[in-house]
Amino acid sequence: MKEELKKYADTADCPIRNIISRFSTKWGLLLLTMLGECRYLRFGEMERALPDISPKVLSSTLKQLEADGLISRRAYPDVPPRVEYSITSEGDSLLPIIAELTQWAVARMEKRKSAHNPV
Repeated sequence: MKEELKKYADTADCPIRNIISRFSTKWGLLLLTMLGECRYLRFGEMERALPDISPKVLSSTLKQLEADGLISRRAYPDVPPRVEYSITSEGDSLLPIIAELTQWAVARMEKRKSAHNPV
C-alpha cells in the first residue's frame, strides 16, 4: 500500500469515517442548513418542507444529529406534545463550511443545467 494511503486504513482514528460521515448524509446536511436558517423547527415543519423524506428517516437523522451535539431537541409538556429542534453552537460552527459546499454545488448545478439544455 502506498504510504499516503495508510492514514485511510486506520478505522478508529479516521475523521472522515468517524465524524464527517455522521452528518454528511443528504438529509443531515439539509437539516443542518434548514435549522441554521430558521434557528428552530418542529418535526412536522421539517416533514412538510421535505416531502421526499420518510418520517422514519427524518427521525433517525434528527436523533443522530442530536447525539453528535449538532442540534438539540426540546419537548414541551403541551397537549398534543410539541417538540422543537434547534441548532447548537457546535452545529453553528459547521454552517460556514456547509455554505461553501453549497455554493460549490450551486455553481456545478448551473453548469450541469446549461450542459443538458443547450440554447
